[in-house]
Amino acid sequence: MNIHSSTQMAPPTPPHPRPRAQPAPEATGPAVRPSQPALPGARRAGGDKREAILEAALHLFVERGFYGTAVPEIADRAGVGAGTIYRYFESKEALVNAIYRQEKLHFGHVVLDDFPASAPTREQFRLLWNRMARFATEHPSAFIFLELHHHARYLDAESRAVEQRMTELFTTVVTAAQARHELKAGAPRLLMSLVMGAFVGVIRSCVDVDQPLEDADWKLAEQCVWEAVRS
Repeated sequence: MNIHSSTQMAPPTPPHPRPRAQPAPEATGPAVRPSQPALPGARRAGGDKREAILEAALHLFVERGFYGTAVPEIADRAGVGAGTIYRYFESKEALVNAIYRQEKLHFGHVVLDDFPASAPTREQFRLLWNRMARFATEHPSAFIFLELHHHARYLDAESRAVEQRMTELFTTVVTAAQARHELKAGAPRLLMSLVMGAFVGVIRSCVDVDQPLEDADWKLAEQCVWEAVRS
């Protein structure tokens, strides 16, 4: 699902530790796994140094952008030597692609695992929205990274294939709902873009006033967006 916009989002200020708000209840209905795996397994990096490099690069790419971040800065943030990075990644492009695939797959599994394929569209929509909200709330830097880097020219064929696969999965959900006359007719990509544009707008509204994402009115936003796309 495309989650790109022309204006970059500033990263949210890390909030002081606080109890997390309870996520809105997910849609009820039988949870049915697709007959084939929806996405390949989301593999987390193994090894302390590699993990530290990925984590440091993720935050720096969000703060300064890909071109504004130098490899020595990543090494310094990760607490490793600059040469150590090249033991794990052959270039900065390879590093940003590794992060993109890792976080895109993580997002996909949070949102799509055990998707209730036989539930009414209203319940499916609420579940997808609440899962996206949970991912963005619990992993704000990862979500912003994906939003900022979606159309970057340095994404390689493997990264684009992961994105294409996810787009196809969401498209399947939309076209099935349209066939049941439960979503507006029209290009599925347009409907998905409307939903994601509104979703990103909720996040921006929090960032602009330094409001934690946990405090966003996700329920009201979900209801408004549903009214915009339902048949």
